[in-house]
Amino acid sequence: MSEAPSVVLVTGVSRFLGGHLAARLAADPSIERVLGVDTTPPSREMRRRMGRAEFVRVDIRNPLIGKVISTAKVDTVVHASLSGNPGASGGRSMMMEMNVIGTMQLLAACQRSETVRRLVVKSTSAVYGASRRDPATFTETTEPKAIPPGGYAKDAVEIEGYVRSFSRRRPDIPVTTLRFVNLIGPRIDTSFVRYFSLPVVPVVLGYDARVQLLHEEDAVAVLERAAAQDLPGVFNVGGAGVLMLSQAIRRAGRLSLPIPQPAVPLVGRFTRRARLVDFSPEQMRLLNFGRVVDTTKLRTEFGFTPRWTTVQAFDDFVAGRNLRPVIDPATWGRAQDAALAVARALPSGA
Repeated sequence: MSEAPSVVLVTGVSRFLGGHLAARLAADPSIERVLGVDTTPPSREMRRRMGRAEFVRVDIRNPLIGKVISTAKVDTVVHASLSGNPGASGGRSMMMEMNVIGTMQLLAACQRSETVRRLVVKSTSAVYGASRRDPATFTETTEPKAIPPGGYAKDAVEIEGYVRSFSRRRPDIPVTTLRFVNLIGPRIDTSFVRYFSLPVVPVVLGYDARVQLLHEEDAVAVLERAAAQDLPGVFNVGGAGVLMLSQAIRRAGRLSLPIPQPAVPLVGRFTRRARLVDFSPEQMRLLNFGRVVDTTKLRTEFGFTPRWTTVQAFDDFVAGRNLRPVIDPATWGRAQDAALAVARALPSGA
């Protein structure tokens, strides 16, 4: 039988997941102490939410993290700081360094620790890649058809390799790896949130990807459960059902802008430089082919069923962000009809 945590350390508390998880854990009177670490302090509002959780300003790339763990006698570590947002991490190079080097240093500290007895790692379903040869759904044992060549997905593949090595060296420490699909909600800031908030949403001409999402509250809840019990293994985490990309854009009241495949990298660079949305190449491939994961193991072995389906999570994002149609649907329909009428009236070959 697994022991309840006494002293929990959460990484990445200046961001949504880490901060809200620390707040949830701090509200549990059975947990003696909660430490939240990050390179930058949480916002004033987040610090208020975190209650009695203690903030420790430390870079997990620094061996000092080992001293924090040993001094506080940490027994549960939740590594929630893995980032797929280069803009929030100081650029792609810094993001890779924080993700990979930071995880290596944290794992080394856990390996040396005499008190750590549970490790939870936030990962991503991006480890499966995205290609035209993908299966309808990915289970936890499905091998990717195309290995992610770079960015956050490549970071996550490397990190999971280091986590497996850690498990072999410390088989006495149960390790839970959670592969999240794209997160969305009224408060969290992600690439997908920014993408669907654009008034005109670029899509790849000729493709209509399947989108699977996880509500921000479900993401915090699944991390909380993993921190509280020994639930070793790898688990896909996503809401039930899917949305077609075109359906999602319509539900958000946005307009789609089909982009020919050769122009996609150019559009990606433009939106990144304009600081509208920072989409990496693997995320652009996701918009081509989509990706859906099987969550049977999450429900049956982990014992968690997301409260929100993909559609419900998306609709809560739209309502919470107060998104309004860019153009009245009736007006947009009349404009499309007029354009089609003009096109039909043009002489053949014009």
